[in-house]
Amino acid sequence: MGTGTEVEHGIAELVQDPDRPRSWTLLLDGTAQSHVDLDDPEHLEFEYVRRIAHVADLAAPPAVPLRVLHLGGGAWTLARYLAATRPGSAQTVVELDAALVELVAHRLPGPDESDGLRIVTAEARASLGLFPAGAFDLVVLDVFAGARTPAQVTTAQFLDAVRRVLAPTGIHVANLGDGAPWPFLPGQIATAGAAFGELALIAAPDVLHGRRFGNLVLAGSDRELPVPGLTRRAAADPFPARVLDDSATRALARGAAAVTDATAAPSPKPPAGLWGQ
Repeated sequence: MGTGTEVEHGIAELVQDPDRPRSWTLLLDGTAQSHVDLDDPEHLEFEYVRRIAHVADLAAPPAVPLRVLHLGGGAWTLARYLAATRPGSAQTVVELDAALVELVAHRLPGPDESDGLRIVTAEARASLGLFPAGAFDLVVLDVFAGARTPAQVTTAQFLDAVRRVLAPTGIHVANLGDGAPWPFLPGQIATAGAAFGELALIAAPDVLHGRRFGNLVLAGSDRELPVPGLTRRAAADPFPARVLDDSATRALARGAAAVTDATAAPSPKPPAGLWGQ
């Protein structure tokens, strides 16, 4: 059963999971944005969220608090996970839609300021100017508008701003949507490759092989990324994924130029019905 609520940027609907009574999927204009289990915040239903969580799990030793910036709020799934797995983490969630924030806080209560969670209502890229240099160990980009990544968070100038707020050993991880003939991913790899010393990519084999459109998780850092650990975790997932190291990831740029504010475009629209549309 779902309930539709008009928020600032569409119609939000919460659909109850029939197999997990205290679990809900947040839809925005019919596109699945988040899944939350109020009884078990460590349960991550969506494959791409589990892959981002693998990066977070390996960003520091177990249970060590992290300073995390989530660009794109949804229902705060990953923030809930990190509050449970790394108590004491200082987390900031940036969400453009104030009415959506209110709905999630009311209907899907979770971590709050006492748990180290701060909610900022702002546009993702513009929000980066609010934070001091080196403020975060992990920056997660999961921003979608109409099931597409907005152009302003795909560029070299955006990543310059991300780098400013990242600690020297920090990790940036982005959820991207694309598929063959790859209008989007090569440019994103080229852009991240110019910004960071090391890259890694996590995705399902059939997505990497161009057989379907899907999520690809791209990580960048100036430190060595934990590729062996990511590989083990991704292989053990209920829907196994592949992890590409720096050289294999950069090879997928296929000679593309880095994306700039002058050349940026949103990610391609996914096929109808792919993400609950």
